[in-house]
This record gives sequence, C-alpha cells and structure tokens, in this order.
Amino acid sequence: MKIISRHYKKMKIAYIKVAVLAIIAAAFCLPHMQRLESTGDNIFTVYLNGTQVGIMGDIEEADDCLIAARKRLAGSSDEMVLAESEMTFEGDEVLWGTVDDDGVIISNMVTAMRGSVKETLNRSYTVKINEYTVNLASTQEVLALLQASIKKYDGENTYNVDLVLDSERELNVLTTQIYSTEEQKEKEEEEAEEVMTSVGINAAIDEMFQDIEPTAEKDFSDYELGLLSLEFGDTVEVVEAYLQDYELTPLSQAIDEVTKDQEKEQIYEVVSGDTLSQIAEKNEIPLADLVAMNETIESENSMIRVGDELIVTVPEPELSVERVEQMYYEEDYEAEIVYVDNDDWYTNQTQTLQEPSAGHRKVVADVFYRNKEEVSREILKEEITYEAVPKVVERGTKIPPTYIKPISGGRLTSNFGRRKAPTRGASTYHKGVDWATPVGTAVMASSTGTVAKAGWGSGYGYVVYINHADGRQTRYGHLSKVLVSQGQTVTQGQKIALSGNTGVSTGPHVHFEVLINGSQVNPFDYLN
Repeated sequence: MKIISRHYKKMKIAYIKVAVLAIIAAAFCLPHMQRLESTGDNIFTVYLNGTQVGIMGDIEEADDCLIAARKRLAGSSDEMVLAESEMTFEGDEVLWGTVDDDGVIISNMVTAMRGSVKETLNRSYTVKINEYTVNLASTQEVLALLQASIKKYDGENTYNVDLVLDSERELNVLTTQIYSTEEQKEKEEEEAEEVMTSVGINAAIDEMFQDIEPTAEKDFSDYELGLLSLEFGDTVEVVEAYLQDYELTPLSQAIDEVTKDQEKEQIYEVVSGDTLSQIAEKNEIPLADLVAMNETIESENSMIRVGDELIVTVPEPELSVERVEQMYYEEDYEAEIVYVDNDDWYTNQTQTLQEPSAGHRKVVADVFYRNKEEVSREILKEEITYEAVPKVVERGTKIPPTYIKPISGGRLTSNFGRRKAPTRGASTYHKGVDWATPVGTAVMASSTGTVAKAGWGSGYGYVVYINHADGRQTRYGHLSKVLVSQGQTVTQGQKIALSGNTGVSTGPHVHFEVLINGSQVNPFDYLN
C-alpha cells in the first residue's frame, strides 16, 4: 500500500508540473492571452455606432485605432469622407482575458463606419482674384484657367504659369509665378556658369572679351522685338478646400468668367483738346451714356476743362494681365508747342505766330500694356528722318475778369440747356438762365465792360449786351427799362436796367447769357 501511495503522489506531482508548463507555454504561444491585474474593469468590449468591433485592454488605444480607421476609410483618394463615429465601451474585471489585434479592430471599425457615411467631399481648390472667387476640381484646372488668361496676349505660347507656395503666409496658400521658356533656359545656363565660375574659367573668358570687344551703340537690328515680359496685374491666391460637387465650377465656365471683358468704372482726366464726343468715342461709350454717368455734365453740349475728372466704363477681365512689348515703328510726330507770353493780354487771348509741320522718325520702344490698353511707352532708340516744325503761339498772362449774378435774390426757373418750351415761340434749347423776380428789380453788370447794345431786341424784349475785356459777352433780357446806352463803359455791380416781362416771356424775370466767340455757354460755369 505504501508503494502504491508513493506512486500516486509521483503522478500527481507530474500532472501539476505539466499543468504549470502548459500555462507558461500558453503565455508565450498565445500573445492575445494576458494576465490582467485586478484593479476594477480591466477588459473592454468596444462598440462603434452600436456595432461590436473588438475587445481591448486599454481604452486609450481605441482612439488611435479610430484615427487609423478613418484614414483607411478615406483611402488614398482626393475625397474627404465624413461618417458617424460614436464609440462606447463595456468594461469587465477578469483575471485572464483575450484581446483582439489592433489590425482586426481597425478593420471592424472601417466596416462599421462605411455603413454610416454622411457625406463625401472632394478635394478642390478655391481661386481668389480680388473679390472674385471660383472653385475648381484640381490644380490642373487651376493652371488651365490661369494659362487661358495669358494665352490671348501670348500668341506664341512662350510663357507658362506655375503655382508656388506663398512663403509670407502662415497658411498653405499658393500663388502664381509666370516664367518664359527663355527664362528657364537662362536658369539652366546660370547653373552651368556657377560650376565654371567655381573653377575660375568664366572670369578669364570675360576679361579676354572685354579687351577685344569695345562697347558699341545698338543699331535697330540689334533689338529683340516682341513680348518681353508678362505678369498678372491682380493678386491670385489658391487655397485647398473640401467641397461638394455642386460647389465646383466647370472649367470652361470659369475660363469664360475670368477672361471675358467686364464693364468696369474708371476715372478719365480731361486733357487739352478733349471734347465730350471725343472722350465717348475714345472709350467706346455712347455720348448719352457718358452724360448719364457723370452728374457734373448737364448735357452733351456742356463745357469741360483740362484736369476735369469724368467717370467712364472700360472693358476689363476679372484677371488683368500686364505685359511689355518691344516694338519698332515709323511715325509722323509733332513738336511741342512753343508759347510766347504777352503780359498785356488776358489768359484766354491767343494768336498763332507759326503753323506747325509734322516730322518723321524711326523708333524702338518698350510699350507697357494692361490687358488691351496701352499704359505708357519708353523710347529706347530714335532716329529723326526729318525734323518737325513747332507751332508758335502768343498767349496772354493776365487773369481774366470775374462774373457775378446780375440780380440780388430771385428764384431760378429755367436752367441752361434742353427744356420744354414754356410758351409759343420760345426755344426748346435754353441759351441762358432765368430768375423769377418782380418787375423793377435792379439788374447789375455781371462784370466790367462796354455796352455793345441797349434797346429793343425782338424776342428778348428790352435787352442789354456788354462786351468784356476777356472777349466774353453777357446779355440781359426781358427788361422793363434800360439805364445805359451803347458805347458806355460800366463796372461790375453797376445798375444797368430794371427787370421786366417784355418780349417772349411767361412772367416777370431776368434772362442772363454768357457768350464765348458768339456761342452761348452755361453761365453757372463762370459765375463766382
């Protein structure tokens, strides 16, 4: 019996050893089986959008798995996938437990989210040009849009557009860079030169040629004519964005919107020789539209002065292009006017002493354009075929006299310009201004001068004409009594008549005109 008992004990010990060895082997051979310390919930069942996706021993690892799952769901495409991703956990306390591999959990998370995708956004690019924006599907479309903007000014396709990161911005904003094929070639040559310079070859060559070739003046044939430079006249910014399909603009539509000329308001400064009709024609605007755009212009016959600023509309695309073209041309030219001052004359008095004659010249110039409009030009070389003869003008230096309103008070009843005829026989184009005032109101000379006419003047009724030293004439009509006579000298503010209602008139008033070279002008342009 003792022998059997000892044998039994040996077997029991052996079984225990085998069990211990089995447990140890399992710890090494089963990596997902681990001992969990008893500190409360120490194993967690993870749910995503209500679906079980795995078992984990650490909740914090679940967030990392979810990030990886989102990336996998989006894949390598240019899309942004928005999906529900609500994670919940059920904890348990165990001594030993099995946890799932992260890869399995991530795959399960992708499956769970794929069934709850809310929205898919496309990676796109927002192009901002001043206040205009357009959304395009790719950088290729952005480049195509920008290339189309310069194409109409670059017939030989010598310039290309590229997108570069704006180093001055904190955000990833792309801006534009325009380069020519020639510039690219020069860059490559410069890089090669740097290599040669490093060994001192270029310095020796340059010194040799400086000794051999003296500097000579360029001939016309030495200039490289054509397009010299091209750049955008507006700031272009390109920002990456994620948008839905309906928010994207088709490329053809974007090109049309950006390159098509739009009517934009600009300020035009009146120069010597300008008339309203010439300004309208120069800017391709109907004269009536030019008058309507400018409140300071009362009619198509209104006077304008050098330096006046007028609103005009010009055709201009959303994205402006500035360029420089080197041009050779031959042209007739005029010499600048030569002025001879006369201190005895008023500034409005002039006399031509010598008529001009055009000259002829050959020119090479850099011409600066903004879109289709020339901005300026710089003459690089000029050769006179024959000289121009300047116009010589004698002009006065004295300031001409001032003009005042011919009555005190009164109510303006008819302005200068077109009007509805107030009575039968009256003109539809009013050549002066009218102030309603009681009969017998004192009428004063608007400026110092000599009475040219005083008496009855048909439709004017009783009228006074006064000639002034600056060549202008003033007229005072529909008077009741004339107090001066022809040839009499009058001073500014002197009483010359009494107001009335004579001639073609609808009521007591004073009619007042200002004439220059026999033509009526708006009196309000000359009254102080």
